[in-house]
Amino acid sequence: MPSVKMQRKSTFTDMTPFVDVAFLILTFFIMATKFKPPEPVEITTPNSVSSAALEEDDAVMITMDKDNKVYYSVSVASQDNQGIITDIINIVNKEQNLNLTPEEIANFKKTPTIGVPFSQLKSLLDMSQEDQNKQVQPGIPVDTTGGQLTYWIQYSKQAFAGYPLKYLVKGDNQAKYPTFDNILSALKRNEQFKYNLITSPEDAPPGTELYKERHEGGAKPAK
Repeated sequence: MPSVKMQRKSTFTDMTPFVDVAFLILTFFIMATKFKPPEPVEITTPNSVSSAALEEDDAVMITMDKDNKVYYSVSVASQDNQGIITDIINIVNKEQNLNLTPEEIANFKKTPTIGVPFSQLKSLLDMSQEDQNKQVQPGIPVDTTGGQLTYWIQYSKQAFAGYPLKYLVKGDNQAKYPTFDNILSALKRNEQFKYNLITSPEDAPPGTELYKERHEGGAKPAK
């Protein structure tokens, strides 16, 4: 019985119509999509709910008080990294030509917060910690370009080179937005676009998964 030979058909598929359709769809989305316009950064409320506590080690803390004065402080994770703080003040001393004494440089570690312009930093570091606590600091000068805060961030980055560094912003509930915007300018000029806002922690809303997780086992709500 003779075998039947099946006719071979070409497997070629013309993709031109598919390419045309793809370009039509792409053109439609490009023409029809409306990109969200940039919005000014809004000041968040002083209270927030977070699933994890924020660590404040190896961090630059930028603080705004109710009078819109800006302060700088830095913290490190361990005693082994205390040399980084000395590196910061050494860079400040060199770049700003402050002529700090070794005692004043050593006193920088004991100074919890810096809230003076560079021209007054030597006088501040010449005080004892007790006298510093009595001193009313005028705040670090900031403006739309970031002001002197820009340099504090820059010098901190240099000292922390090779180490992770966080940026924390803590503001009083009565602080005004322009001051916050000036702080952001200082961060942007140093190409730092990621930072954390420090707020007062609140308990998670009842009924949410985070609330159930926190209070599993009869734990009391956080106050």
